[in-house]
Amino acid sequence: MTLNTKTLNELITKVREQIDQEAGLSPALKVSLNLLITMVTLMADRLGLNSKNSSKPPSADPNREKTPCKKTGRKPGGQAGHAGKTLVQVENPDYIENIPVDRSTLPAGDYQGAGYVARQVFDIDVQMIVTEYRAQVLVDGQRKRFIAPFPSAVTSPTQYGTGVKIHSVYMSNQQLIPYNRIEDHFADQMNIPVSAGSVFNFNKEAYSRLEKFEAWVCDNLVKSSLIHADETGINIGGKRLWLHGASNSKYTWYFPHQKRGQEAIDEMNVIPRFSGVLCHDHWKPYFSYACTHSLCNAHHLRELERAEEKDSQQWCCASRQMMDFLQN
Repeated sequence: MTLNTKTLNELITKVREQIDQEAGLSPALKVSLNLLITMVTLMADRLGLNSKNSSKPPSADPNREKTPCKKTGRKPGGQAGHAGKTLVQVENPDYIENIPVDRSTLPAGDYQGAGYVARQVFDIDVQMIVTEYRAQVLVDGQRKRFIAPFPSAVTSPTQYGTGVKIHSVYMSNQQLIPYNRIEDHFADQMNIPVSAGSVFNFNKEAYSRLEKFEAWVCDNLVKSSLIHADETGINIGGKRLWLHGASNSKYTWYFPHQKRGQEAIDEMNVIPRFSGVLCHDHWKPYFSYACTHSLCNAHHLRELERAEEKDSQQWCCASRQMMDFLQN
């Protein structure tokens, strides 16, 4: 038999009343039975928690209610009113291929040029480009050599260019493609031997170069009027860490840390310097900072859901009205 939360709570209440009415039970036995009932109640409450009535994320809620996609009746492709992306001819194409009229196919007569009709084909050319820098060598009367300096970025006889590094970092971090598949991409498409270790080094170099950008993003978040803050568990190298986030409509800053509380928030160094409106999930450490606090309505909805479904609170009708108000 499957019991919903409301039925289970009614059953537990009935059992408690029967215990209280049983005159022959010793006080010690009554205390023990009530303790067992309390434990059953707590365990039942935990089993009934889901991503709609608690802070449990949907990814950790395999039994969540999944709404099937409804058929819209629309045809595949762009819909009416959709802001599509259409190619527009450019003024200065990279290559021009002139197509003359085959005069042998024309009727006899005297023809003069009257311009042309243009069509443009947009394509890509994936290939390896090798640039060789040749530093001039001069020798004076004493056979002393003078070599022109290479560009500062050219440091070895052979090396990867900026394009290879940028493309590798983009594929690795933005598209989340594994190192070995990036290695295959360069070998198969461009015949460039890029190892997984090289991709790792490219990411490491990009990380070090982003230090100034990191400070710039944090400063812009601090100066904004509203930011959202949250934290969630992540796994890095097999270790459980916490990913702290601060964001507004333009900027997002993620900060992994071993701790979840104020120590990590202080090291992140955004919220401690912030004086605007901070929207968060009621978590206690956030309230220790001197800013205006705004509580997240998504969490309000979860708590209202719990009040209605699990706690059987007296104001459950009002909780449903409040949920409808927040959602509309």
